Amino acid sequence: MMISSWKRSRAAKRAGKLEQLQGHENGGEMDQLRIPSDFRCPISLDLMKDPVTLSTGITYDRESIEKWIEAGNFTCPLTNQVLRSLEPIPNHMTRKRIQDWCVENRSYGIERIPTPRVPVSSMEVSDILSKINVAGKKQDVEGCRELVVKLKSLAKESERNKRCIVNNGAGSFLSEAFQAFSMSSFDENVGVLEEILSALTMMFPLDGEAKGFLGSDSAMHCLIWFLSSGDLSRRRNAVLALRELVILSSSSSSSDQRKVNELSEMEGSIEALFKLIKDPICPTATKASLTVIYQIITFSSTHEKQVAKLVNLGLVSLLLETLVETERGMCEKALGVLDGICNSEEGREMACNNALTMPVLVKKILRVSNMATEFSVSILWKLCKNEEREDGGVLVEALQFGAFQKLLLVLQVGCVGKTKEKVSEVLKLLNLHRNRVECVDPLDNFRDLKRSF
Repeated sequence: MMISSWKRSRAAKRAGKLEQLQGHENGGEMDQLRIPSDFRCPISLDLMKDPVTLSTGITYDRESIEKWIEAGNFTCPLTNQVLRSLEPIPNHMTRKRIQDWCVENRSYGIERIPTPRVPVSSMEVSDILSKINVAGKKQDVEGCRELVVKLKSLAKESERNKRCIVNNGAGSFLSEAFQAFSMSSFDENVGVLEEILSALTMMFPLDGEAKGFLGSDSAMHCLIWFLSSGDLSRRRNAVLALRELVILSSSSSSSDQRKVNELSEMEGSIEALFKLIKDPICPTATKASLTVIYQIITFSSTHEKQVAKLVNLGLVSLLLETLVETERGMCEKALGVLDGICNSEEGREMACNNALTMPVLVKKILRVSNMATEFSVSILWKLCKNEEREDGGVLVEALQFGAFQKLLLVLQVGCVGKTKEKVSEVLKLLNLHRNRVECVDPLDNFRDLKRSF
């Protein structure tokens, strides 16, 4: 037997409770109900809600056997025979018998099990995807839109359906269709493009082939068009797709790097991303926009040009206002972008001239996460080491808000090598001005300042 004894024991205890279902009191005695053995799942020993039969002829509850298969088992739990097919077949006869039994024993408090929806099969998914591919090549707008709507509906029915659709390569088929329709007029194909993009966001993460189609020149221009002029849902989906395209890893190829460069140079891209932060539509879209901007100012070959554009748009003050009161994920991303902007002289100047910079940075150190602390220290280091004013400028301001004490605490708690070096350097710079300032609570200066989302 493939099922372990402890699992049988646990399942038996659950089954025992079902066997002791209480019915009407008759003459002071309690009737007992026993569930027929062929109505129980051999794995869970519970009453089956969606009985399905494997190629070996053994019937199980769908949820139990699918967990068994997803765990990497390709044999029948009872017979140990290798399964000829991993697609279980609904056992309508057994399900109908169980439903009838439930109805007959409703006086014992048993509810009739509902008739389950039949999950989509790999064959059905492959057929729909093939038709989407043909519709894209023929530029059949209405036909493709209907097929995509059907695919989305199936994916929303259950996580099992969604996994089946994703595993059959839906991301690549949808991305190819998006590219095909984006090569024509955006206005004429806006309906089908919007449906495809909405479906694509359900298929993340995308593989290399899908990113290749979605990262084509026509497809990226369409995404920027959606980002700039679409409704709220369209703009959200567009920025999520862009985030999926530009996130670089150690295994990223030169084509991935090229997508970041192309995106940064596309007309209206920076302005549209900035607008999502200035006028947020939802936290997910705002964080995605920050991620895309971070990739551009960090990895783009024209990052200096893009940073200057963002500084002129007023991103520095916007980031600082966002950082006053926000959750961890947003905080880390906003600090990451601010750190990248402070690599430029104009970015540092804008940060130095903002009254929120020092209180915000000092507050975030050791208050949010290790990542937030590292970014805050890095920004502080860039501002302090480039301070040349005779009055001490940001160095004096940092001391006033307790940066010296916070940085000493960072050393005591421990941090990574690069951060430790930056902390030590900043402490040396701050120490030169310690006798001239009085420390104040960094929270007092912006305790009542909040930014709503």
